[in-house]
Amino acid sequence: MNYEHIHPDFRHIMGMTDTERLKFMDQPRWIGYKSAQQILDTLQGLMNKPTRPRMPNLLIVGDSNNGKTTIIRRFKELCGQGYVNDDSEPVKPIIIAEAPPSADEKGLYISILEQFFTPYRASDAVSKLRYQVIHLLRMCHTKVLVIDEFHSLLTGSAIKQREVMNAIKLLCNELAIPIIGVGTREAVRVLHTDPQHASRFDVIALPAWGLNQDFQRLLAGFEKVLPLKNPSKLHEPELASLIHTISEGNTGNIHRLLVECATEAIKNGKEQIDKPIVESKAWLRPTRGIREVIV
Repeated sequence: MNYEHIHPDFRHIMGMTDTERLKFMDQPRWIGYKSAQQILDTLQGLMNKPTRPRMPNLLIVGDSNNGKTTIIRRFKELCGQGYVNDDSEPVKPIIIAEAPPSADEKGLYISILEQFFTPYRASDAVSKLRYQVIHLLRMCHTKVLVIDEFHSLLTGSAIKQREVMNAIKLLCNELAIPIIGVGTREAVRVLHTDPQHASRFDVIALPAWGLNQDFQRLLAGFEKVLPLKNPSKLHEPELASLIHTISEGNTGNIHRLLVECATEAIKNGKEQIDKPIVESKAWLRPTRGIREVIV
């Protein structure tokens, strides 16, 4: 068989055993789509902006498990791989740190320092950790600082929230680099702790999928990386509508559903995803954000 329904880069997988094909599906893999590409283009544009006193910042928001962090990781994979320059200096163009569990300036600095695998003392004064962060970001020629789970900064007192947002403003001013926040829609409320913060950040939303041609194209892209011997035609209206209903248009849910369906198709020998298989995975549809696993 020529497996024309599978991307050429992955057709060799079809010569592997069932167990190997199942393992292949569990590996992280980028599947591009229009909204993600628009965000990637925006991020690359920010990264390449000339340095100026007040650099633009960006907040990317969307529902939980809807692909925000995957896009950020893809951005780093494409544009942010570390290297040593001609002057034998370490270069880390993109640093991705996770916001602390609650608004805390010291916690933010520690999270950033962790990305450098450098010694530090958590007991040090905030001012010393701040200096260390600024020094390392400069020394490594960092062009973009990404703070994931930005909505976590809503947890804590109003004073703590202002302190951590002022710290982010200071980093942006001192380093003259864009800062990218990534979080749920609640993250926008963090910006409203001070009008100055709101004016510094543009907000771009990553919406859930509608049942439309873009969604059908996404399913067609997914099918090209599922190692099934027969085409499933996921993009056709009946299957697309059913997948959309169960996943609620959430990118992470779509991925989980299709991997579960493909796993079933391999195990039962059908080698394609059909309506009965998708219907049997209806338990994957979240109920108040929780899935109850059927055993």
